Amino acid sequence: MKRPDHDLAFMLQYENVAWYEDGAVRILDRRCYPRTVSFVTCRHYGEVAQAITDMVTQSAGPYPAAAMGMALAAYECRDRSEEKQRAFLKTAAERISNARPTTAKRMARVCETMLEAADAAWKSGEPVDAAIKRRAIEANDSRYEKIAKIATLLVDKFPDDGTILTQCFAETIVGMMLREAKARGKRLRIFCPETRPYFQGARLTATVCYEMGFDVTVITDNMPAFVMQREHVDVFTSAADAITMDGHVINKVGTFQIAIAAKHLGVPYYVTGVPDTVHPKASDVKIEFRDPAFVLEAMGVKTARDGVKGYYPAFDVTPPELVTGVVTDRGIFSPYELSRYGEKDAYEVVV
Repeated sequence: MKRPDHDLAFMLQYENVAWYEDGAVRILDRRCYPRTVSFVTCRHYGEVAQAITDMVTQSAGPYPAAAMGMALAAYECRDRSEEKQRAFLKTAAERISNARPTTAKRMARVCETMLEAADAAWKSGEPVDAAIKRRAIEANDSRYEKIAKIATLLVDKFPDDGTILTQCFAETIVGMMLREAKARGKRLRIFCPETRPYFQGARLTATVCYEMGFDVTVITDNMPAFVMQREHVDVFTSAADAITMDGHVINKVGTFQIAIAAKHLGVPYYVTGVPDTVHPKASDVKIEFRDPAFVLEAMGVKTARDGVKGYYPAFDVTPPELVTGVVTDRGIFSPYELSRYGEKDAYEVVV
C-alpha cells in the first residue's frame, strides 16, 4: 500500500519534513533549502520548539515537527515515574504549542492528540515515544489524504492549459495539486511570488513545482498585479495559517494585496484548508510580528543603511469579500457559509 506522500517532491516526504528516531528529531532546514540540503537535529523538545520559532520549518511543517517533538519529550522522560512523565509531557506540550503565536491553537490540538497517545501507551505498557511517533505518522497520513481530496476539487478549477499564481509555500497542497494535475494531463504554468524576507515562494514552492515537472517562474512580491493582467492568470490560490469561521483568511503577509488585485482583475481566489472552529472571527487571531531586521536584508545580506527601521508582520488578514471559495475536503464553500462545513454530509460547491 502506497504512503500518501508517494510521488511528491523531496521536501514533502515525511522523513524530510520532521522525523523522530533514536532519541532525536531531524528537521529539514527550509531556511537554506534548496541551495543547501541540511537538517537540524534536535535532542531536546525545547530545541524542536525553538526550530519552529526560528523558521527552520514553516507552513504546515511545524505540525509534524510538533508531534515528533512530543515523541522526543517522551523519550527524554522515559525513566521517570508515570506521574512525572505526565507533568513533563504537559510542560512540553505547552512549550511546543506556543512556538509561534498565530498558530498556537492549532498546535495545541496536535499536542493534545499526542498526549492522548501517551495515555494509551501508559495503559498498554508500550514505550510512550513509540506510541506518539505512530500517532504522529497516522496524523500525517490523515492530513495528506484529506489534502489529496482538497487537491482534487482545486484542480477542477484549473484549465487544462492554465496559468496559476501562488503565494508563499502552501506545503502539501502544492504537491498534491500538481500530482493531481499531472494525473489528468493538465499542463500548468505557475508563477510564484518570492515571498520575502524568507523567500519561501522562490525557494520552496518553485522547487516543488520544478521537481514535479511543471513550468514555474519566480516573480518579486511587487509583480502579482502586472503578472495577473499580462500573463492572463486563471486562478490565484493559497493555503492559510487560519481560516476563521466568519470567512477571513490569515496567511503569509502579501496575500491580502494579491487578493485585492485578483478581485479587480476578475481572477478567482481559492484558498485551501479547513475552517478553524477555534477562531470564530478574525479578531480572535493574534498576528505575529517578527524581527524587523529581516526586512532590512535579503538572505543574510544587508540591503538598507544602518539606522533605517524595518517592519515585519508575518501574516495579514484577507476579508471574505475577496475570497471566491474555500476549498475543503468536503467541498468548496462560500466564505460566508463555513458553518456548513461541520454539518453531516455537508457539501457545497460555489462557482
